[in-house]
Amino acid sequence: MFDTFRKYNKIVMIILFLLIIPSFVLFGVERYQGFGRDEKVARIEGHDITKPEWDQQHRVETDRIRQQSPNVDPTLLESDAMRYATLERMVRDRVLAAAAAKANMTVSEERLSRIFAQDPGLATFRTPDGKFDRESFQRVTGRTPEQYEASVRADMATQQVLLGISATAFTPPALAATTINAFYDIREIQVARFAPDAFASKVTVSDADIETYYKDHTAQFQAPEQASIEYLVLDLDAAKKNVVVNEADLKTYYEQNASRFGTKEERRASHILITAPASASAADREKAKAKAEQLLAEVKKAPNTFAEVARKNSQDPGSAEKGGDLDFVTKGAMVKPFEDAMFALKKGEISGVVETEFGYHIIHLTDIKPAVIPPFEQVRATIENDMRSQQATQEFAKAAETFTDAVYQTPDSLKPAAEKLKLTIRTADNVARTPAPGTSGPLANRNFLSALFAADSLERKQNTEAIEVGPSQLASGRVTKYTAAHPVPLADVKDKIRAQLVSERAAVLAKAEGEAKLAAWTAKADGATFGAPVTVSRRDAQSQPLPVIDAALRADASKLPVLVGVDLGAQGYTVVRVTKVVPRTPPPAELAKQEQTQVGQSVAAAEDAAYYNLLKDRFKAEILVPKPADTLPVAAGR
Repeated sequence: MFDTFRKYNKIVMIILFLLIIPSFVLFGVERYQGFGRDEKVARIEGHDITKPEWDQQHRVETDRIRQQSPNVDPTLLESDAMRYATLERMVRDRVLAAAAAKANMTVSEERLSRIFAQDPGLATFRTPDGKFDRESFQRVTGRTPEQYEASVRADMATQQVLLGISATAFTPPALAATTINAFYDIREIQVARFAPDAFASKVTVSDADIETYYKDHTAQFQAPEQASIEYLVLDLDAAKKNVVVNEADLKTYYEQNASRFGTKEERRASHILITAPASASAADREKAKAKAEQLLAEVKKAPNTFAEVARKNSQDPGSAEKGGDLDFVTKGAMVKPFEDAMFALKKGEISGVVETEFGYHIIHLTDIKPAVIPPFEQVRATIENDMRSQQATQEFAKAAETFTDAVYQTPDSLKPAAEKLKLTIRTADNVARTPAPGTSGPLANRNFLSALFAADSLERKQNTEAIEVGPSQLASGRVTKYTAAHPVPLADVKDKIRAQLVSERAAVLAKAEGEAKLAAWTAKADGATFGAPVTVSRRDAQSQPLPVIDAALRADASKLPVLVGVDLGAQGYTVVRVTKVVPRTPPPAELAKQEQTQVGQSVAAAEDAAYYNLLKDRFKAEILVPKPADTLPVAAGR
C-alpha cells in the first residue's frame, strides 16, 4: 500500500484534498484535531489525562534531568518505571489541585508579592532601574510572567492541602524510642551454616532429569529476537558542518570581538583608604576627606614612602598590611570611580583623592600588563566554530525538514539522506526491542526501537520515519537483518541445567540437615557446634545475611540463649544461637534529638501519604495503564 502511495502520491493527494475539505466544512476542524489524541491514561474526578499529555510532561521532565545531570543513563529516563512515575506525579498534582479548589484555598496577593520579592532567581531579570525584563524572562523560562505566577500560586495552594497534616504530626517519645531501638538493637549471636556446596557431591542428576527440566522450563531458554540495523542521526553538530561561513564574515566577527580572544589589560595598584560610609554625617565625611588630602600631600612629596604610609594609615583591612597593594585587576573588578581613576593613571603616578561609597582613596599605579590580542589566523578556527554554533539552530530546522523528507522519499536506503546532509551511516548488531544497559543515543530511545521493530519495518526492511530521540536530535534507521526469538538447543544449555539442578537439590539437602540439627540442638544443647560469637545489628551486619539479622532481632530475648532457624533459599540454611542482648551506648543529647526529629519526619511523611491516598479515593483518581513491575517509589510529599 505504501509503495503505491509513494508512486502515485500526487494523484492520491488530490483525491484526499477533495474528500477532506468538504468534511472540514461539515464537521469542523476540531473533530480532526482531536482524532487519535484521546487515549486516556488516568482520570481524576471525571477529568482525563491523555497519553499525549503524559508524553509531553515526561519529555519536559527528562529534558530537565538531562540538563541538570548530563551523565545520567538514558535508558533509566526512558524506562517504564520512570514514565509511570511521571504519570503518578501528574495524578498527584491534579488530586491536590482538586482538593485545594474544593477547600477554597488561595494565596493572598501580599504573600505572593513577598515571595517574588525574596526570590533571588527573579532578581536576575530586573534592570538597573528596577523594572522587570519581561522579554528576557520569557526567553529564558519559556513562560510568560502571568503563567509563572499562576504556576506558583497553584503550587502554594496545593502545598497547603498537605501542610495541615504534616505540620501537625506528633511523635510521642515512646513511639520514637520503639522505632529507634528497632534500628539500633544489638545482639550477640553464633551461627551454624549449612551451605549447599557441602551437599553437592550427594546429588545425582540424570540426562532424563535434564531433558524434563528443559521441556518444563522452555521459556527460560529462549534466545531473544535481535536485529542488525543501520541508522542516521541528525543533531546540532551535524547541522553545524553544513553552515557556510565566508572569510569576510570571519574577519568582521574578529574585529568586533577581538578582546574575547586575548587577555585584557591588567593594572596593579596600591591604595590608601580613609573610610567614610554614605551613612556618615557631613562633618565626619569632611573630616575623613581632610585626612586623605593630608596623606596625599605626604606621598606626593615622597612617593617612595607610599607603602609605609598605607601600612600606618589605610583603613582597608585587606590591603593595609601589604602596603595597600591590590594585585593585578582588569576593568570591572573595582567600583567605578576607583576604576576610572586607576585606568586614567600612567605607571608610577599617584591619583588625587578619589571618593567612592567606601570613603576616600589615594591610588598609586605600580604596574601595567598590556592587553594581548592574538592575530586573526591564530583564532580563525575558534571564530569559525563560534559562528557555526550560532547558526546551527537555524540550520538544524532546515536540515530536519530535508532529513524527514529524504528518509521517506527513498524508503529502501538511508544513503540519499546521508549524502544530502553529509551524515555518516552508522551500524549496530544485536539490537533488541528494549534498550540494553549502558547504551546511549538513539539505541537508548524506546520510540526509535519501537519503530525499528514495528511489523512494517521488519517485513519490508524500510526506513523508519524521522524520530525525535533527544533535544535537537532526529534519527531514522532500517533493519538489515532480523532474527526472531527462538529456543536455544538443549545441547547448548545442558551443562547449565545440570549445574542448576545440582544447586537446587543441594539446597534442599542443606535445609533438611539444618532443620534436623535445629530440632536436635533445641532438645539437647550438648554437641551443638557454632562459630565464634559476633555482635550484629541492622547498622552493622558483620557480613551476615539480612534474614539472619532479622531472625536474631525478632528472637524472644526473655529466653536467652535461644535457637532460631533461617532458610536462605539457594544459599542454604542457618541455625542462629542468640546469646546476649547488648545495650546501646546512650547517644549525646544532640544526636538523640536529631534521631527523634528524623522519626517525626518519617511519621509526618507516612501521614501525608495516608491522607493523599484518602484524597485519591475521594476524588476518584485512577491510573488506567498497567503498573510496571519495576515502578519507582513516589512519596506523597514534594
